[in-house]
Amino acid sequence: MNQVCEQLQRQIIKELAGDGMVSDEVLLKSIDEIICMESRKQHFSLKQRMQYRKDIFNAIRGLDIIQELLEDSTVTEIMVNGYQNIFIEQNGRIRRYEKCFSSEEKLNDIIQKMVSSANRVVNETTPVVDARLPDGSRINVALPPVSLIGPVITIRKFPEQFTIEQLIAKKSISEECAVFLRMLVEARYNIFISGGTGAGKTTFLNALSNYIPDTERIITIEDSAELQLDIPNMVRMEARNSNMEGKNEIRIRDLIRAALRMRPDRIIVGEVRSEEALDMLQAMNTGHDGSISTGHANSPADMLTRLEMMVLMGTEIPLTAVKSQIASAIDILIHLERFRDGSRKVVSVEEVLGYQEGEICIQPLFFYDREKSCICRTENRLAFQEKMWKTGKFSVSAAF
Repeated sequence: MNQVCEQLQRQIIKELAGDGMVSDEVLLKSIDEIICMESRKQHFSLKQRMQYRKDIFNAIRGLDIIQELLEDSTVTEIMVNGYQNIFIEQNGRIRRYEKCFSSEEKLNDIIQKMVSSANRVVNETTPVVDARLPDGSRINVALPPVSLIGPVITIRKFPEQFTIEQLIAKKSISEECAVFLRMLVEARYNIFISGGTGAGKTTFLNALSNYIPDTERIITIEDSAELQLDIPNMVRMEARNSNMEGKNEIRIRDLIRAALRMRPDRIIVGEVRSEEALDMLQAMNTGHDGSISTGHANSPADMLTRLEMMVLMGTEIPLTAVKSQIASAIDILIHLERFRDGSRKVVSVEEVLGYQEGEICIQPLFFYDREKSCICRTENRLAFQEKMWKTGKFSVSAAF
C-alpha cells in the first residue's frame, strides 16, 4: 500500500474511532467521502479512486493485500516470506508479487486475524500453526524464532470443485480410466490416493466422491477441513490442536474411533500423515468398504512404505503384521503427479494383490505413457475386470 493509501486509511480510522463496529456499508461510505475530500487537494483518476477504495477496505476489514490475491481465481498459492517478499503461484507458475506489507507489525496483525477466525492460536510459544480461512483455503503460519526471516505465511487456495468430466477435459485422466474408477467407487473398493505436494490429491478426491451414492452415510475426517463433498447424509469432523496449556487436543485417530460409532457406510480421511494410519486401515478392515484416503508419496510403492512407517509410529507390532494389514485394507492405489508445465495428471492406477513372501504385491491397471502423453490400460486391467465380475461386485453390463 502506498503512502497516499496509508494516509487515507489513518484518516478513516481516526474518523470512525469510538463508533464501535461499523457495517461494511458505513465503512465504504466513509472511504468514499475521504477519497473525495482528498481528491480536491490532488487529482485522482477514476482507476486510482477505485483502487484506493478497494485497498483501504481490504486493509481495515479484510486481509490487506492478501485479500485481492484470495479473490483472484488464477492464483492458487500465496507465499509470504517476511513482510517485504510475497510470491504467488499463478497459472502453474511461481512469480514474485509486486506488492508487499507496509511493516512487520501489519503482517502480524493480519496473521492474528486469520488464525483467530479459525479458532487457532499462534505466538512465540506456539510459533507454527495450520488453519483454514472461511473460503476453505489452507493456511500455514511460522513465526520467529522458528522462522529466521520474520513471519511466514503459506496459503493453498482450492479452486471450485471439479467434476471427473472437467478433469477429462483438462486431460488429467482418460475417459476409460474415469469410467473404471467410477465402477470401483460404486462397488465399494477401498481406494488410496497418493502424490506429491500440489499434485491435486484433494481435488481428485472431491471429484471421485461424486460417484458415491446419495443413499450412503459418509463421515469425513481432516486435520484442516478442505474437502468439498456434495453428499446429503454426511458428517464433517476436524481435528483440534491443544490449547495454550497443552490440553484438549483432538487427534485424527480420536475422530476415526468416534466415527466408527456413527454408523458410517464409508469413512473418508482427508490425509494421513502419522500414527492415524493404523486407525484408518482398521476402519477399512472392519466393514467400512468404499473408504477413501490420501497421502504424500513419490510413487505407489513409496506410499505403501510410508504407510508402514506411519503405522509403526503408533504401535509396536511386527512389520509382517503391518504389511498384511495394509494389503488387506487397501484395494486400489491411485497416484497423481504435477508436471513441469503446472498440469496435474493421474499417472497410475494400481491393484493391491495381497501380501506374499514378505512383500505387498501390486500391479498396474493403468499407467501414464509419457511419449504418447496419455494414460493407457494394461492387460492386467482386463484380468481384473473378469475377476471382479465373478465376485458379483460389477454387473456384466458395466461399460469399461
